Amino acid sequence: MSLSEIKKGLRRDAMARRAAAAAAAPDAAERLAARAAALPAARTVSAYVAMRDEIDPLPLARALAARGMRLALPVVADKAMSFHAWADGEPLTPGPFGTMEPSGEAATPDLLLVPLLAFTRDGGRLGYGAGHYDRWLAAHPEAKTVGLAYAAQEVEALPIEPHDQPLDAILTEREFIRTKETLCG
Repeated sequence: MSLSEIKKGLRRDAMARRAAAAAAAPDAAERLAARAAALPAARTVSAYVAMRDEIDPLPLARALAARGMRLALPVVADKAMSFHAWADGEPLTPGPFGTMEPSGEAATPDLLLVPLLAFTRDGGRLGYGAGHYDRWLAAHPEAKTVGLAYAAQEVEALPIEPHDQPLDAILTEREFIRTKETLCG
């Protein structure tokens, strides 16, 4: 079995686990927001608009904005991801993959709230497979990353490839997991 086939199976299993976790924890987004103080200060923090049963980062993003952080959301064009400024309530337009995108000016976040399908305690992340976050993070190694997930999305191990960028921390509805000592909150 190829690595691609293994990851495809892991993604299928992770989506089922995430769907069950979302149904079991309808207050998860508010529980993330209650832990906003655990995250490091940043000038600009990127969030995302939840799709399907992803944990909703917007209550947390609002809490971070209340601490004075500027918000940004991802925009994907020509297989490249960038971030654009966004304020709560501003209109969004449909983007690729079922995403919603802002029309604000370009912004470079120094803290990214990252969606995922599965994670490991040491910062491994399984995404959807397009590599947008990995490529952006490789080009911006100074940016800090916090994966947002349900606790049930944790797995013991993931196949990690050289291009995969590890997370600095993971925030779930149950706990804040630091994977790197360089992340201060």
